[in-house]
Amino acid sequence: MRESERTIAVATLGCKVNTYDTDALLTLFAEKGYTTVDFGERADIYVINTCAVTNISSRKSRKLVRRAVAANPGAVVVVAGCYAQTSPDEAAAIEGVSIVIGTGDRALIVEAVENFRYGNGVQVYKIVADGQFDEPSTGGAAAEAGHEEFMGGRFRKRAYLKVQDGCDNFCSYCIVPHARGRARSRNFAGAISEARALAAEGRKEVVVSGIHVASYGKDIGNVGLADLLQALHGINGIERLRLSSVEPTLITDEFITLMRELPKLAHHLHLSLQSGSDKILAAMNRRYTTAEYARAVAALRKAFPDIAVTTDMIVGFPGESEGDFADSLAFVESLDLSRIHVFRYSQKKGTSAAAMPNQISSTEKAARADEMSRLGEKLANKFVASQIGKVLEVLYESEVDDGIYEGYSGNYVAVRRRSDKDIRNRILPSEIVSAHGDIALTYCNN
Repeated sequence: MRESERTIAVATLGCKVNTYDTDALLTLFAEKGYTTVDFGERADIYVINTCAVTNISSRKSRKLVRRAVAANPGAVVVVAGCYAQTSPDEAAAIEGVSIVIGTGDRALIVEAVENFRYGNGVQVYKIVADGQFDEPSTGGAAAEAGHEEFMGGRFRKRAYLKVQDGCDNFCSYCIVPHARGRARSRNFAGAISEARALAAEGRKEVVVSGIHVASYGKDIGNVGLADLLQALHGINGIERLRLSSVEPTLITDEFITLMRELPKLAHHLHLSLQSGSDKILAAMNRRYTTAEYARAVAALRKAFPDIAVTTDMIVGFPGESEGDFADSLAFVESLDLSRIHVFRYSQKKGTSAAAMPNQISSTEKAARADEMSRLGEKLANKFVASQIGKVLEVLYESEVDDGIYEGYSGNYVAVRRRSDKDIRNRILPSEIVSAHGDIALTYCNN
């Protein structure tokens, strides 16, 4: 790379962990003097941080590569992340790709870019994602301001703290353990140090993230998730903690007691479900039943009546009959969940579900996804409407229109408020006066 070639643009697909990893990559490039620009602009380097969870994600990755090449045919184009890890040869075959690098040892990426020479073919780094947790050099947050424009101008003051990577569960549909490796935890001191740095930057909310965050500490032996949350809770400046996706098996009496003892911990849990049919849960190799899931939700609601429980649902899993799907719809509706993320089952090579009989047609999967999404919209609107008359503590994060600010409450309600002052990065009590779909409105004042 010549000294004048110092602009980089990054596109991120997938989960919160990928978002964190992108920010960590941008930090590495910033330390070397690179300037971040929006992905839609002409750049010298394009990095597509990919997802491999669904085939749609893989197609999006290829589309972004073509977009980068069209913007600057002479750019170095890097395909990184889960798709690069699980399908490196396929990624390398995309026209215009310069470098393919997987999910481990991200520090290699700057060196790979700076040493790249055209005419030598696509450079493929096949990285094993197991072993030690890949510690960031300075944490993912430092680059977020440069990442702001790509994120759509919605500057968020919440920060993601990645404390865990990989997964040992090997659900039958999931490619993630093959892409991310076995479960491994971040060094306790490193996690606390980065959290203190986030607080010093003025971050009010920290989202504790990982591929299977509930397994934090199991490979370390002397600390666990409870120890980590207690230590994070004690950091001055952090006013709210939020957990990323967890399993219903985490919801024990001990965990509920911990939540009571940690008032900064948000009354919102993304409790992974995937199906409301016990037959399908077993085929998915999920480690709970619908009855166990329902008990977890009931225990949370009894302890915290204001809690929001959100979830993921997969429709069209192999062998999912019309009756199984009807069971899923009925089960989700009976729980009154506050938000559902709906995914069509994606047949991923390398997973045991890909070889299962009775694969569901694309047309049927689309129809089921639409029906489940309509139910999710109904439940989301119902939950937001139930907040009318309540006073929620809202962290305002972005200005969505002139003088209109939006943020999220502890129980994950999107709230909008008019103000003639900039209230971003402030947590304010907000009485909900009306609801428009899944958006709540508070008094139009300061």
